[in-house]
Amino acid sequence: MIKRLLECEEFTAGDETRLREILHPDKASLALGYSLAYAKVGPGVTSLLHKLRTSEVYYILKGRGKMELEGEETEVGPGDTIYIAPYSTQRITGLGPEDLEFLCIVDPAWREEDEEIL
Repeated sequence: MIKRLLECEEFTAGDETRLREILHPDKASLALGYSLAYAKVGPGVTSLLHKLRTSEVYYILKGRGKMELEGEETEVGPGDTIYIAPYSTQRITGLGPEDLEFLCIVDPAWREEDEEIL
């Protein structure tokens, strides 16, 4: 299977991050336990503070950002990987003049009922 990013519909997630789900076991016959999405946050935009019941990994592709995990803030950029433990409060802010773009892996696969906006 080959998925092309631009063929994946963009939508706004509950935390107000723009997403394109690339792989999700509920949306295709895939032997996966996780989901993979491409995420984008605009310059000066901050996602809503939230937490998931599941673990997440962000891999920053482009732009600069500020990641807040459990109240601690760290600047992030291309090549950085962020592990987010289950139930961790989190949000991310786009810092630069360009969009902050990253891949997001959720394990087990993302479900709306597993996300709590704070």
